[in-house]
Order: sequence, then structure tokens, then C-alpha cells
Amino acid sequence: MSRNDLIQLEGVVARVLGGGTMEIHCKNDITVTGVLSGRMKKHRIKVMVGDRVQVSVSPYDTTHGLITYRF
Repeated sequence: MSRNDLIQLEGVVARVLGGGTMEIHCKNDITVTGVLSGRMKKHRIKVMVGDRVQVSVSPYDTTHGLITYRF
């Protein structure tokens, strides 16, 4: 699956679960467990509770995602 096939959602980080994993509450009442993307780790972008983020989610499993952007 390519990057273009992923669904882009916006949400707010609700809590940090550890190991770069975070729980994100999206606008349409979906809770997604997301991990930081490699580029965010590479450039040491910090994401904390309350930050608005963009999550890329697979259309097959909408409970897990990849955090790709912090607003």
C-alpha cells in the first residue's frame, strides 16, 4: 500500500502510552493509537498531550495509525 492510499485524519493527543505510542482522539469520535513517523523521530519533533496532529490511517484497520504532522 502506498502513502497515497492512506486516510488522513486530524485529532488531539489524549495520552502518551510510551515508546512513541500515543492515543489520539479524532474529530469524528474515533480513537486511534498512533506512533511517530520516522521523519518526526529523525528531526526530533516532540509531540505532547494536547497537541493537534495529523494521522495517516490504513483503510483496512482504522485503530492504528502513523503520526505524520504536528500543527
